[in-house]
Amino acid sequence: MAHLKVSSRSNPNAVAGAFAGVVRRHGRVEVQVVGAGALNQAVKAVAIARSMLAAQSIDIVCVPSFAEIEIDGKPRTAMQILVEQRTVETSMAPATSVVEGARVEELCSEATVDVVGAETGAAAPLVTKPVR
Repeated sequence: MAHLKVSSRSNPNAVAGAFAGVVRRHGRVEVQVVGAGALNQAVKAVAIARSMLAAQSIDIVCVPSFAEIEIDGKPRTAMQILVEQRTVETSMAPATSVVEGARVEELCSEATVDVVGAETGAAAPLVTKPVR
């Protein structure tokens, strides 16, 4: 699996191209970021890469996690983001929900959503469990 590092100065379009290329070849890429600015650029790149890959009917998903790394001999907490191709079975599964009397079509693949607070008129979505 390819490992890429993204910084706060990284160009999201260039990073997205790298993500898309690696995902096309290997199906996944592991990304490492340190700091909010770097995380922001990486997430933008994931969104751009998703658009790039859509033309080939490839959808991606990202899974974030924490990692302890060492920079200049000092321990730091980094974010690792696994960006991988989503399988056809879990990708873009249509679901329908009703919110305040209106029918809303949603794309729901990773979790089921219940509406809470409907009795008070303050409906808010609540993720209840992952779907596998």
